[in-house]
Amino acid sequence: MKKWIVLTFLLLFILSCSNTEETSLTIQTIPTLATGAVTSITTTTAISGGAISSDGGLAITSRGVCWNTNPNPTLLNFKTSNGTGIGSFTANLSSLIPNTTYYLRAYATNNNGTAYGNEISFVTEETMYFPPSDGSQTWDIKTIVSLSWNQSAVQPLLDYLQSKNTKSFIILVNGRIVMENYFNGHTATSPWYWASAGKTLTTSVTGIAQDENLLNINNKVSDYLGTGWTSAPLAKENLITCKNLLSMNSGLNDALGDDVSPANLQYVADAGTRWAYHNVYVKLQDVVAQVSGQTWTNYFNTKLRDRIGMTGGSWIQSGDGLSVYWSTSRNMARFGLLSLNKGKWNGSIIVNEVYFNEATNTSQNINQAYGYMWWLNGKTSFHLPTSQLQFPGTLIPNAPSDMFCALGKNDQKIYVVPSKKMVIIRMGDVANPSNPTFGLSGFDDELWGKINALYQ
Repeated sequence: MKKWIVLTFLLLFILSCSNTEETSLTIQTIPTLATGAVTSITTTTAISGGAISSDGGLAITSRGVCWNTNPNPTLLNFKTSNGTGIGSFTANLSSLIPNTTYYLRAYATNNNGTAYGNEISFVTEETMYFPPSDGSQTWDIKTIVSLSWNQSAVQPLLDYLQSKNTKSFIILVNGRIVMENYFNGHTATSPWYWASAGKTLTTSVTGIAQDENLLNINNKVSDYLGTGWTSAPLAKENLITCKNLLSMNSGLNDALGDDVSPANLQYVADAGTRWAYHNVYVKLQDVVAQVSGQTWTNYFNTKLRDRIGMTGGSWIQSGDGLSVYWSTSRNMARFGLLSLNKGKWNGSIIVNEVYFNEATNTSQNINQAYGYMWWLNGKTSFHLPTSQLQFPGTLIPNAPSDMFCALGKNDQKIYVVPSKKMVIIRMGDVANPSNPTFGLSGFDDELWGKINALYQ
């Protein structure tokens, strides 16, 4: 009997050891992990990572992410190496191909093998397109379908534009033409005036001249034009800088019409203390001509127009002595594309990026929605031409908050939306003849309601 008892205990001991060994082998497995979201996607880079919740009972010897253009990427494909151990990690992906779909998984390896997290797919950004600078009609096209936009919203938009006296309408995305439409007898080769939307051309050329050390926008205008260019008292005239002209806070009387002769440029307030929309900005063209030793037109053509292929556009004198820019709609779109790219054109710096960023941000503390002759959306208040009132809210509620725009009389428009890599051009007669404006109008918000229907 004792012999059987001993044998029973021995058998139980053996079974116990066997179960312990099996438990030990069960604990020692491959890691457990999840793949991190893909962020900061550009044309050639992205950021991802992973979170390792268990090392499988053995130390993790390597971790990272792997990716490929086919599903289920492994360590045999592209990969990063991001240290060891459990926890979260970040991985930087590089040398990607633009406009390409990639599949990505986080991985972690211990002595038992490699485990992969859940698979995530992402698409790299498309490269920015620039049409040839020789002014040719060559221009890449991108379809509504390829953008997954709402095709049914196209015709209502076109009907609305037609009804609002539009002559041309263009949408660019990443530089490629998505929509290009002409109305009421206007064609792709018909020139039209920019009106005050062309003020931003003067802004850009002033920045170019500053980058060439010909001027400094913080210097007073009289440093370049001499004293007496206004009828303000000398001490007050000497307060006015080139930046004041860019920012529309010269302090000169805006109620005396478009004449910018000295007799008509009269003091109202100290420069910098009052915002008022005023054509005195055109004196910057005189400054550029003076410091460059060229005519304004020659300097503009050489430094800006010809470099981005805006061939055929020209400055035409208006009856009030001011010059207004005329061009085709595609030439206006070229300038919008330059602005979307912060002054760069196909790898070349046309306008200094630091200056361009200043130009497209609030330039003074009175009108939040105004930079250097660029109107800015997404601010908490704004002023309008011919008024000293401050209006609460954003400039164009239906438009993206990061949009900046050039606005001209009778609804000439350049809308630039960095977040959507988008430029929109509208040329034509005034949309609402009963309520003509110098820049912003109710048409802007109505139009953006129609545009939103395309992609929302």
